[in-house]
Amino acid sequence: MKKMNFNELRTAFLDFYENENDHIRLKSYSLIPNNDKSLLLINAGMAPLKDYFTGVKKFPKNRATSSQKCIRTADIENVGKTHRHATFFEMLGNFSFGDYFKKEAITWAWRFLTEIIELDKDKLSVTVYENDDEAYNIWAKEIGLDPSKISRLGKDENFWELEEGPCGPCSEIMYDRGEEYTDPEDRYLEIWNLVFTQFNKKANGEYEPLEHKNIDTGMGLERLALIVEDAANIFELDSFRPLLTAIEDLSGHKYGTDEKYDESFRVVMDHTKAMTFLIYDGVIPSNEGRGYVLRRLMRRAIRHGKLLNIEGQFLEKLSKIVMEIYKTEYPELLDDKDRIFKIINREEKKFQETLDQGLDILNKMISDLDEDVKELNGEDAFKLYDTYGFPLDLTLEILEEKSLTVNKKDFEEAMNKQKESSRQHTSFKGGWEDDKLEISGYPKTEFLGYDQNDIKADIIGIESFDGNSLSESDKAVIILDKTPFYAESGGQIGDTGYLKSDNGLIRVYNTKKTADDIFYHFVEVENGEFNKGDIVEAKIDVDRREDIKRNHSATHLLNKALKTVLGNHINQAGSLVTDERLRFDFTHYEAITKDQLIEIERLVNKSIYDNLPVNINEMSLKESQEIGAVGLFEDKYKDIVRVVDMGGYSTELCGGTHVNNTSEIMMFKILSESGIAAGVRRIEAITAFKVYDYMNHMIEKEDKISHLLKTPKDSLEDKISSILQEEKDLKKTIESFKSSVENGLIDSLVEKAKDIDGVKTIIAKLNDLDGQSLKNMADKIQAKDGDYISLFASVVDDKIIYVCSVSKALVKKNIKAGDLVKFVAQYTGGNGGGRPDFAQAGGKEVDKLDEALLKLEDFIQEKINS
Repeated sequence: MKKMNFNELRTAFLDFYENENDHIRLKSYSLIPNNDKSLLLINAGMAPLKDYFTGVKKFPKNRATSSQKCIRTADIENVGKTHRHATFFEMLGNFSFGDYFKKEAITWAWRFLTEIIELDKDKLSVTVYENDDEAYNIWAKEIGLDPSKISRLGKDENFWELEEGPCGPCSEIMYDRGEEYTDPEDRYLEIWNLVFTQFNKKANGEYEPLEHKNIDTGMGLERLALIVEDAANIFELDSFRPLLTAIEDLSGHKYGTDEKYDESFRVVMDHTKAMTFLIYDGVIPSNEGRGYVLRRLMRRAIRHGKLLNIEGQFLEKLSKIVMEIYKTEYPELLDDKDRIFKIINREEKKFQETLDQGLDILNKMISDLDEDVKELNGEDAFKLYDTYGFPLDLTLEILEEKSLTVNKKDFEEAMNKQKESSRQHTSFKGGWEDDKLEISGYPKTEFLGYDQNDIKADIIGIESFDGNSLSESDKAVIILDKTPFYAESGGQIGDTGYLKSDNGLIRVYNTKKTADDIFYHFVEVENGEFNKGDIVEAKIDVDRREDIKRNHSATHLLNKALKTVLGNHINQAGSLVTDERLRFDFTHYEAITKDQLIEIERLVNKSIYDNLPVNINEMSLKESQEIGAVGLFEDKYKDIVRVVDMGGYSTELCGGTHVNNTSEIMMFKILSESGIAAGVRRIEAITAFKVYDYMNHMIEKEDKISHLLKTPKDSLEDKISSILQEEKDLKKTIESFKSSVENGLIDSLVEKAKDIDGVKTIIAKLNDLDGQSLKNMADKIQAKDGDYISLFASVVDDKIIYVCSVSKALVKKNIKAGDLVKFVAQYTGGNGGGRPDFAQAGGKEVDKLDEALLKLEDFIQEKINS
């Protein structure tokens, strides 16, 4: 067996299928499914490829390979309790979309395992579906595997299918880890599942053969690495050792010495990986959907960190290590680390603040239960959730550890009662806020805004607190029988404007629509009175609409330019079109170079200068496909579609508003280009007079800089380079001076060190020194001969910074830096922690600092004598 680590195995697999077997090598798709509402998160290698298996989409080749990031949360409660469960993992796979079939899939799998990574053939066995003679014969005759190593299994074990659709038999490859593993699940590991999709299951249960048969395989990368490294479990792989070590350092516990702590080690390791990748792919902690999965994982990791006695915030440190572990395949994690850390720290800080309080309250509730009661009152559990932000699943998990549960029925009743109360106190009956509007019972609105900006319309509905009439300053939602106002859709914001009659004036500040094309206008009455049945003049803000049209048409030109410069793999992944600017998200596997951006911008401006006519026609979807119209954002379109053609240069399906000629856009300027998720980039740009304003603004800034630096504009670059070099030289001088001062101060402090029962102790208040300076001094003291305890406090901007270090010899005597720094921090209204030999903290109550440092001496003496 070859010695290969986690990252080397991934590369070997992808190289094998790309270079030796002519597969397209795919970068892992985002964990967020694209246009697949059946999945919350990607949970298998084939999940992002459904459209390729059905033939809706095509790659240049009909075979592909990938190592796909996956998240599975069905068994989240078991993560940590076993050596096998994980929420985050990578799935290696090779896929055929109507190309090769069983013989190639089996032959290549066997060759990779036995020749490329050199697994022992005698330890491999396989299973096949009981009726799949074809697969059996390939294993027995083509591969030459001993029939005793081939098991025929029934439909439940070796046949993959859903209620309807493509399905087929499987063949699983197993590895025998040896008789020292007494649990069969640990000994005989399934490492690779080959799925032969050859049937289409009909609604009546019949199986008809597929004309184009597919291959879908999946092999867990972590599980393969476990076998190759002969590791005890997936948490002890060599590649993950830095993460394990970091948790040991933070907690002061050693993995493998106490199963109670080992469970928490595994939870923190797994959830930190999952958290890092989820945030990178665009998931934000929230109370629903994917955001709740992320929040739950983070909170679970934080709680298990607390069980390991880790003090303070720690997830950023671990996430940084995750990024280093995975940077071979996912260097983009490090590129986006600042955004990821910002989200992590915000969520962790928020939960840390409530965790201690919630735990204290829950423990008190548990202690108050009678001995024979095994269930916590649902109302108490809801109080924890509603008042203290303590999630029910965390309450359940803690109760389970004590063989208790909660009355979920009472919890749900309390939740529903609170929701009903909230509904009764909303500003408008039924709610007309953007995210709560429920409009029904109205006819479809006739939209006339493509051709008309000003029309007469009937008010057929008013949704407000006061019923069907409105007066000055009232806010409401108005439904018209027809409208010129474009409703927010397709990335284009809704129109604004006015509704006017002899009775008064209403300002329309947004327009949206329901799935049934009922337009609703968010309004505020400027003056007068209005009632259901009134006839009004509906007039949009034309200047604003014109700016929106320019920006929307520019997104079409940008999409075409991106495909021209970067390739036809570019697909729109989202957009926002306002009167101020445009934002365009698209699929691309790497950052765009400066030269590419210049060329993209040049192409868009050229198409503007070329005065291309913009023609808009309605036709059938089939007709639009025949003329090569591009469907943005891979939307599913109706039978009749709207095709926007810009002089033959760009032809796209779109329901938005557009200019009549590209010259109306005037000019296009890219403001920024960035990555927002794995394989997704974003461009922000402006058009028309906004470009003119932007250029004048930049010229004005250049003038100001030139004036400030007393330097001609054409010499600014040299002048700034000179200033930066001077700053660099000054920093070196300052650091040298600081080091000299620190050394002198350290010598003085060491000279005056107190002897507390034979232990040299330095406790000092050093104002206006930052944390790094204090750390440097603590490190230098520990480098001196002898064993020291040192604790420094500095007041900066009315806040206290503490840094404490303890020699390793004293740590062995149970004197820990974390305990000392926590003592003084809590005395001054703060908190903190760290390793046994080094810890940091903060405090708020500066007036208590001197008293805290005095009391610390007594605390140290108690520690020494305990």
